[in-house]
Amino acid sequence: MDTNKTHIYFVPGLGASSKIFEFIKLPEAKFECHYLEWLIPLSDEESLENYAKRMADLISEENVVLIGVSFGGIMVQEMSKFISTKKIIIISSIKNTNEFPKRLKFLQKTKAYTLFPLKLLNNLEEFSAYAFGDFAKKRIELYKKYLSVRDTSYLNWALYNVLNWKPNKVSENLIHIHGTEDKIFPIKAIKNCIPVKNGTHAMIIYKAKTISKIILENI
Repeated sequence: MDTNKTHIYFVPGLGASSKIFEFIKLPEAKFECHYLEWLIPLSDEESLENYAKRMADLISEENVVLIGVSFGGIMVQEMSKFISTKKIIIISSIKNTNEFPKRLKFLQKTKAYTLFPLKLLNNLEEFSAYAFGDFAKKRIELYKKYLSVRDTSYLNWALYNVLNWKPNKVSENLIHIHGTEDKIFPIKAIKNCIPVKNGTHAMIIYKAKTISKIILENI
């Protein structure tokens, strides 16, 4: 392993696999990229801190770059408490609870998220057979490709921890990249970010070239 390279660890979004980073391109001569997958929680009661420690234990190098998308952005901030980091980059994510949109605060307060039929994610193949129109079928195919972590214990645990995350403070070496058309975390509530014009919550796939350029400029 080349010790002169900067090691970058990528963490995907909630329920997503590391395939979401397939279009992010960085110079191989300078960077060694590693792609982490989600672990299954030890129990429904496992703390976010303990889970982040288990994720951080997968990293063996010092002074790494952590890059996370959405819930992965929350996770890399928590992981950074246990390892030395050169830079933390979050994409389509949040840095603190002030950046939560009102509807997510409502879900948090009412606990309406416990009513979500998460088991439906396990039946995408069956549902796709009944999808109407080419657009619906194409979108389902994308979900099947990128949202591959469908374990309900993980999904329930992750959703709870997104909505109940209480960060201590924003890391000094953090870079925030955010789309101007993000509907999950609207940019109007986001402070101190690098905006990506017309970027949606899924821009890691559709704006990969732009995001790759921003990442390179900041590390």
